[in-house]
Amino acid sequence: MSEHSTLAARTDDDPTLVLLTVEEAARRLRIGRTTCFNLVSSGALESVKVGHLRRVPADAVPAFVMRLRATQRAA
Repeated sequence: MSEHSTLAARTDDDPTLVLLTVEEAARRLRIGRTTCFNLVSSGALESVKVGHLRRVPADAVPAFVMRLRATQRAA
């Protein structure tokens, strides 16, 4: 495993992070980076701007999954 992969794995699992990059959110969701950016762009996955940076609140990831599950149960 490369040094970059090791660092990414550590930050992805860090429960103390409050804001995630879109890439970190994508890894937590086990989806592609482009798919995650599309979810952020559409508003399906909550995000905030911090200066010029786009970040996903850590609690937005499980909230997104809960909404998906509720929608699929209702269908």
